[in-house]
Amino acid sequence: MKIILNDIEYTVSKNYRDGFDEEVIKEKVTDYFSEFDYIFGDWAYGKVRLKGFYKSDNKKVRPINDIKILEKYIKENCAYDCRYFLLEKN
Repeated sequence: MKIILNDIEYTVSKNYRDGFDEEVIKEKVTDYFSEFDYIFGDWAYGKVRLKGFYKSDNKKVRPINDIKILEKYIKENCAYDCRYFLLEKN
């Protein structure tokens, strides 16, 4: 599935428990996320929380936003078994 956000095309690469809600995401994603290679979103208490990640070879990558740590981030920072999604910039 593809989506355009701020004139950038993304592919929905993960959609765990139907976490991707196109209307809500279009309202929440701002230009801030345009520089990231990935946008991750997780749900808690009916609200979505967004975080940007980079590919490991991106010159802007830091240990806190390297896509390699996504599984660790989910375990340590998201509610147990929450709905989530991952958008990958095309």
